Amino acid sequence: MSRLERFRQRLGATREIMHQRGYDALIVPRADEYLGEYIPLHNERLQWISGFGGSAGLVVILADSAAIFVDGRYTVQVRQQVPAELFEYHHLVDEPLPQWLLENLPSDAAVACDPRLHPLHWYRETESLLSAGGLQLTPDSNNIIDVCWQDRPDPLVRPALLLAERYTGESSTAKRQRIAQDIKRQGADAALIFAPDSVSWLLNIRGQDVPLLPIVQSMAILTSEGELTLVVDPRRIPDGFAEHVGSGVTLVPEEQAEQCLARYEGKVMLADPHSANAWVQLTLESAGVRLIMTQDVVLLPKAGKNSVEIAGAQAAHRRDAVAEIGFLRWLDEEVAAGKLHDEAVLSDKLLSFRARGEHFHGGSFDTISAAGPNAAMCHYNHLNADPAQLTMNSVYLLDSGGQYTDGTTDITRTIAIGDPGDDIRRMYTLVLKGHIALGQARFPAGTTGTQLDILARQFLWASGYDYDHGTGHGVGAFLSVHEGPQRIGKKHNGVALQPGMILSNEPGYYRDGAYGIRCENLVVIRQSKMEGFETPMMEFEALTLVPFDNRLLLADLLTDAEIAWLNTYHANVLDTIGPLLEESDRQWLRRATGSIATA
Repeated sequence: MSRLERFRQRLGATREIMHQRGYDALIVPRADEYLGEYIPLHNERLQWISGFGGSAGLVVILADSAAIFVDGRYTVQVRQQVPAELFEYHHLVDEPLPQWLLENLPSDAAVACDPRLHPLHWYRETESLLSAGGLQLTPDSNNIIDVCWQDRPDPLVRPALLLAERYTGESSTAKRQRIAQDIKRQGADAALIFAPDSVSWLLNIRGQDVPLLPIVQSMAILTSEGELTLVVDPRRIPDGFAEHVGSGVTLVPEEQAEQCLARYEGKVMLADPHSANAWVQLTLESAGVRLIMTQDVVLLPKAGKNSVEIAGAQAAHRRDAVAEIGFLRWLDEEVAAGKLHDEAVLSDKLLSFRARGEHFHGGSFDTISAAGPNAAMCHYNHLNADPAQLTMNSVYLLDSGGQYTDGTTDITRTIAIGDPGDDIRRMYTLVLKGHIALGQARFPAGTTGTQLDILARQFLWASGYDYDHGTGHGVGAFLSVHEGPQRIGKKHNGVALQPGMILSNEPGYYRDGAYGIRCENLVVIRQSKMEGFETPMMEFEALTLVPFDNRLLLADLLTDAEIAWLNTYHANVLDTIGPLLEESDRQWLRRATGSIATA
């Protein structure tokens, strides 16, 4: 059977059940019941129905047509993976789904969705917009794709890891009591802790079932007295769990979730409509629970790393630097020998260097290994195409990270392959100037990432350039590499930056069809050590300790202060990481961190 015919049959089977249930349209998002960024293979419903393997998108199936919606990152990939004979292509942002449905369905049409796969905020907003146009959003948690997917993989279910207090810095009991006080202050009886990374952090456990994300697929309800009910597959609970988390934790199997939620009848519960799925919150409301819509109560405590977590992040980044530097030395030698490998070989080679390090659990996201023009797609994935080879006189963009027992890493380096020319050097220098400006910023309490974003863009803007992504995202402690609520970007974010938060600093520039540039370190916020300030200030401390490629710089575009920052950073890299390296890597690092002379 051809690939096209396979997808035609899958659409046909789906439409047959839609007809049986009286649905005119079915929405299939790229999401699972826990709404995480990374989802296990058995929940890749969007890929099964369409062939699309990107991280964001949705399909709408009608009686005689279908459409796939993706954002700007995937306009090329979607045409490579999804058959145009069966699906129309649409833009997720520029063509809002509700408006498209209103334009393509008759009045009184029924639009089905699985409420487990959408946050409540999306569900209610979409329901309202469709209703105003005469359409009905119909919840159906008996997922049609699951019914049709005859060879669906079995879920991967393995016991969780119990993360010792020497890595977390605080017991689960202490965390639950601390957050219970916040629940009480907000006038609630309990809080829904839905996001699996919040649950995992709260209980000091980590999972082994979701690619790249060490969370335990579960949800919990925490009362204002510190008692916690954990809804989870019992097979994920390892020996020693009860002793590890302490008293006051009750386990409920996933299949009993509805009955468990009904026990909170008459209670007042905090819930996050943006991170918790619609099914859970609608079930609570139907059981007589009064929901107070607010941000996940675990987000801010989780984002502010304690001294033990920061020390762990520093240790993880030192090991990560050893791997990255070893790879960069190897790459330089291969290019010098005329061996221009493809993106997949390079990605696998870097992974092999990381795997030698202590406490390594795998990557923290799909490596962006992008040669030449592919780097102009800022979220490029060589796994979705034929990997390209390096070419001489170009640049190679490598964005990667690791999960370690004591921390999560994320680093991007743009690397010269031969002589890329002064145009690329100029753009690289403008990007690095922005990185330096943000990296050396000082700011008072109450400052948000939105207010700092212009520091990274100012030099690009002054020359008429920009980049279409955020400048910084939060990072977890052996958890999600994309952690909220803090971020740095043009889009408004009202969360004040606080000591202990870990963020990325990653300005970039992308010339379509030609090349891409990004310079990324992870940084941690600390109180400034400078004395004599009238207003107390915070600042960033670099966690990432890997040299930037000085071969890509036009030094005459740098100020003396910027050169001093770069020389100081490189001296710190050499002093900190040099003693950890083998002699060949140490010699390479000495050359790579050589001082740049001021004018």
